[in-house]
Amino acid sequence: MKIAIAGAGAMGSRIGLMLHAAGNQVILIDTWPAHIAAIREKGLLANLNGQEVVAHLPIYSPTELPADLQVDLIVALTKSMQLDQMFQMIQSLIHPTTYVLSLLNGLGHEDTLEKYVPKENIIFGTTTWTAGLKGPGYAELTGTGAIEMENIEPSGKEFTLKVVEVFKKAKLNPMYSDNVRYSIWKKACINGTLNGLCTILDCNVGELGNLTVTKDLITAIVSEFAAVSQQEGIHLDQASVITAIEATYDPETQGRHYPSMYQDLIKSQRKTEIDYINGAVWRKGQRLEIPTPYCAFLTELIHGKEQLLNAK
Repeated sequence: MKIAIAGAGAMGSRIGLMLHAAGNQVILIDTWPAHIAAIREKGLLANLNGQEVVAHLPIYSPTELPADLQVDLIVALTKSMQLDQMFQMIQSLIHPTTYVLSLLNGLGHEDTLEKYVPKENIIFGTTTWTAGLKGPGYAELTGTGAIEMENIEPSGKEFTLKVVEVFKKAKLNPMYSDNVRYSIWKKACINGTLNGLCTILDCNVGELGNLTVTKDLITAIVSEFAAVSQQEGIHLDQASVITAIEATYDPETQGRHYPSMYQDLIKSQRKTEIDYINGAVWRKGQRLEIPTPYCAFLTELIHGKEQLLNAK
């Protein structure tokens, strides 16, 4: 399959590397000049569970895409706030037979993608894979994960099942879902605890799990997500979500991992996705007249930390 990774950061590097290793024609698209230059010079380097690997993949900035380039699938892995701009710039890639698989964190991305891709060509998914960047062109890839996906419209199921098979050969542990919206809300809820709290408390996932205050904090945040999602027809099982969050504390799985929001803000001083996670729940809660004080406070704290770090 011909596949473009739109947003070849940490997770895009992982997905692109594994799809390439399985024999697919993969191109990377990114906007970070140093990352593009490093991959062009040395290939995409990765520490994959302790093994150093390299993949020589073509990489472009969105403005460099050849006019005649066509792909079967675009995997959207930008940051949430970059999705609209990315798809504005890569419209030449999109043809009537091009599908888009969105694996972004957060909520509300269908509204953006429907401006550029027919609804029947959109696949939504969520992933438990983790990834980090040690520097331009060098990914740190540890642990294992899975991907869940479902087409928005029934007519897209045939192609989605093909994507599942392609991802299966790449050992990305995919599964076809009959209710991916539940999984997206569940993943957003997990991120709504781990991302913001680890960033504010300056710790990794395992360190967060060892704090005596953590249980009360995650219980409160999860209850707010559940109250808002209920109004959108998604009944979040709060106990199972909390169990899933607590499972990440194990240092043998994800406990040593610093969430993407931490990597963005603490390591790179970049804007975070908080407005598409806790901020989205806060905004929805305001419209629905559902109190979400923890999500509101965490959103404001992250924005405050963004301002402080960017001012230095």
